[in-house]
Amino acid sequence: MTNANPQRFLADLHALRGFGAAGVGKGVSRPAYSDPDIAARRWLAGRMAEIGLDVRFDPMGNLFGLGDAPGLLLGSHSDSQPEGGWLDGALGVVAALEVVRAAREAGRTDLSVVAFQDEEGRFGVTTGSSVWSGNQRLAEADALTAPDGTTLAASRARMADLADDWVPHDRFTGYIEMHIEQGPVLDSGGGKIGVVSHIVGIRDMRATFTGQQNHAGTTPMHLRRDAFRGLAALTERLAERFAGLVTPDTVWTIGQVDLHPNAASIVPGRATFSLQWRDADVGRLDEMERTVRAALAETAESHGLTLETGPMLGLDPVAMDPGLRAALETAAEASVPGQWRTMPSGALHDATNVAEKMPVAMLFVPSIGGISHDFAEDTAEADLATGLEVMARAVAGLNR
Repeated sequence: MTNANPQRFLADLHALRGFGAAGVGKGVSRPAYSDPDIAARRWLAGRMAEIGLDVRFDPMGNLFGLGDAPGLLLGSHSDSQPEGGWLDGALGVVAALEVVRAAREAGRTDLSVVAFQDEEGRFGVTTGSSVWSGNQRLAEADALTAPDGTTLAASRARMADLADDWVPHDRFTGYIEMHIEQGPVLDSGGGKIGVVSHIVGIRDMRATFTGQQNHAGTTPMHLRRDAFRGLAALTERLAERFAGLVTPDTVWTIGQVDLHPNAASIVPGRATFSLQWRDADVGRLDEMERTVRAALAETAESHGLTLETGPMLGLDPVAMDPGLRAALETAAEASVPGQWRTMPSGALHDATNVAEKMPVAMLFVPSIGGISHDFAEDTAEADLATGLEVMARAVAGLNR
């Protein structure tokens, strides 16, 4: 087995946290294309170069550290949510870096590392790996906007001095991604490792209700065209309509709301909001979309509002590759006998996009309290080291 160094791995992980450290505890704010994100990518590029990898930034800002081809690609993403934790995708990037570094020290040079850009969806859904994998054309992605109105094209321009050509997919034989679970299953059940069976699918869109902005004190309730009341009614309508359609594993969220003019004494004239739903069944995802669109139209009509909808973004469910998954299961049993399990991923990952081009697999380590996408996100360092060991064992067993 390749002897990955847990102390060196943890030191790099803590160093990466310094880029965008924020909030309380080990919190991080490193949104895609922000100053901390770009600085972190430059630092990661330096670490990759130090171990002899060929460093490439593609036009999206995805960072590759390339070994000899053909070979496995290991990694994840290094951007974070605006109020994120220190692990999330950063864990997978730094674990990949350490596994590749240890392998090169032992004479193996066919492994590569990637830190994908904008996995967290500042501009879409796993945008960096989506464009690289061909699920989305760059010209289409460039038109996407962040909540503050910034376009992806303008943000990419901030990394123009680093950008090179696209890295060919066919130089890689497969992709393995290590990640925190971002849920409570492993932590509450005492598990040390999760080997992912499949990743659920997702649909994501934005919509806008426009009514009439007006004085909050003088406008009678029955004459109001209140955009927020429309949104509130929509949530109730969706809950009722979804009741006979979804399963206990289905989730849906309205997680982002922008009211205009967002003032205490003004009836909201406009509400722009996100709509997202996830499930492991494509047919159910599609039926939920039909339900959402019907509910939006009915709510707009009943509340005297106009409706605008943005592009539908999304990815279908993806099963993990049997061969790569078996390697992770064998490694997990060798490292933590009886303390691992197979499990689905309810969170979306870059592996979903990469699966379009090559076999993929994922492993999870526990999230303390099941918390993620929060400054409080954390995992015991012993569990992080266990995940590193399992990944190194699996990759060693897949030696070309």
